[in-house]
Amino acid sequence: MPVAHPVEFRRRAVELAGLGGKPVTQIARDLGISYSCLRNWVRQADINQGVKEGLSSDERAELTRLRLENRIQAMEIEILKRASALFARDNVLPK
Repeated sequence: MPVAHPVEFRRRAVELAGLGGKPVTQIARDLGISYSCLRNWVRQADINQGVKEGLSSDERAELTRLRLENRIQAMEIEILKRASALFARDNVLPK
């Protein structure tokens, strides 16, 4: 897995790409990152600024958090269902 670049590095790279002085491929090569990486950063920056449609970084983080909570709650519900079935079986059968 590639190493994550600091936020400041990403912000500055997006600024350089937005200036239009050099082609984006040249800027990416000079910074030592791939063209697709810089292109994704620029696209996400446009979404965060409201220039393009899509999920902003904050919305994406919230969605990830909510999906995790949903998965945990689903597991808890499944455990409670199994426990209630076990207790119900113990209480219904004659001894």
